[in-house]
Parts: sequence; C-alpha cells; structure tokens
Amino acid sequence: MDEFQQVTVVKKANVYFDGKVTSRTVLFGNGVKKTLGIMLAGEYTFSTGSAEIMEILAGSAEVKLAGEASFKTYGAGESFTVPAQSSFDIRVPEIADYCCSYING
Repeated sequence: MDEFQQVTVVKKANVYFDGKVTSRTVLFGNGVKKTLGIMLAGEYTFSTGSAEIMEILAGSAEVKLAGEASFKTYGAGESFTVPAQSSFDIRVPEIADYCCSYING
C-alpha cells in the first residue's frame, strides 16, 4: 500500500536519539495505529510496549531482536516483527524510511 486514506495524522513529531530518528503517528478510524518515520545513519536500541511490524520503505537496516545472536539485514520492501514487551537493536548504514504498524492483542 503506497498511501493511506481517511486517516488522522498527529501533528506533533515523535523525536528520538537527539533527532536522529523521527516519526509521525497515523490513526485509522478502526483504531489501527501506525507511525511513518526516518532514521538517520546510526545505531539504536528500541523497546516495545505492543507488538510491532517494522517495514523498511527505503534504505536498509540491520536488526537484532532481543534474544537473538546475530543481526539480519532488511532492505526496502522487507519487514520484521517485534514481540510486545521486548526490544531490538538496529544499525542503519544510510537514511532509512520506515512504517511501524502496532499490533493490538
């Protein structure tokens, strides 16, 4: 899906790691929540409340989920799932565009 229709976008940005990672929250009428964002080159660790599906829209990222021994590379058009109440390490070699979908339940 290249675009979302009939959504609400929260104007205030989500800013992490001194502005190196930013996103905007997109809310759907059925309660679905997603964020669209950009990660600048760097290494980051994120924690999750809800389970998430992270889709890389452009660029690439090396990801290591909590409990895994090694990183796996994801490129444009690929995604990975992070369990609820978990974390992941991510290495971004160049600017990466992403969409995060939150999974409820």
